[in-house]
Amino acid sequence: MNASDLKINLIQRITQLKERRIIEEIHKLLDFELDTDEYILTDSQKDRIAEAQQEYKNSAFLTDEQANQDIEQWLKNIH
Repeated sequence: MNASDLKINLIQRITQLKERRIIEEIHKLLDFELDTDEYILTDSQKDRIAEAQQEYKNSAFLTDEQANQDIEQWLKNIH
């Protein structure tokens, strides 16, 4: 399916929606996607990004496999 077909399909599906909440979420997503303004970060956001970059440089992160194992272990412990 090419982009034009996807757009037509999406328009048809949106016109059939009845729940306002879903329509509002689609609207927010489109507003975000089409927004060309530069996003300005707060100082705390900048600090957190710098911290995360440093953690990455220090290999202080979980691999996908490690994270999945931790989640599996956590799920076993709560049951």
